[in-house]
Amino acid sequence: MSETHTPQAGEDHAADNDVVALLTRQHGDIRNLFDEVERSTGDERREAFRRLVRLLAVHETAEEEVVHPFARRGIPGGEQVVEERLTEERSAKETLAALDDMDCDDPKFLPRLLALRSEVQDHARAEERYEFPHIRRGADAATLATMAKGVKAAEAMAPTRPHPGVESAAANVALGPVTALMDRTKDAVRKAMGRH
Repeated sequence: MSETHTPQAGEDHAADNDVVALLTRQHGDIRNLFDEVERSTGDERREAFRRLVRLLAVHETAEEEVVHPFARRGIPGGEQVVEERLTEERSAKETLAALDDMDCDDPKFLPRLLALRSEVQDHARAEERYEFPHIRRGADAATLATMAKGVKAAEAMAPTRPHPGVESAAANVALGPVTALMDRTKDAVRKAMGRH
């Protein structure tokens, strides 16, 4: 059973209307999935890892398409801040792609997972420190709500696997639907064959 965040009454509505709250909550969900993957074994670990891979892939795609473009234009030094986040994302995607090709029972899996967790947590902290406060200050409630809708739309069409080197909004838009379809087909085949 997943131990990701379950919204309380009223909380889901707030996250739906505020991109910063939505993404911060997802950062918590990602931390919880890392915990679940680390403490489980066998099929439970494989299933938790599949959920983690999907959440990381769609979350980063949404940030690349919605948050980073706003940050480039709307925060002081935005270009540099975004470039640093994209470098972090590329590194994490490369680590995640390597892990995705490994068996979860491989003795090298857990050490690599812990390295990925460290990368992802550092990246999330940087977003929460260098992007999110500026977005909150620079956007009114309507803009935050519109951006939250954009994140959800991007996540619905995002690839479900990491694709290192695709860290720009233009590349994501160009490849998104086709890549997402290919990823979802791979996911369905794995599930049908019992290889989560």
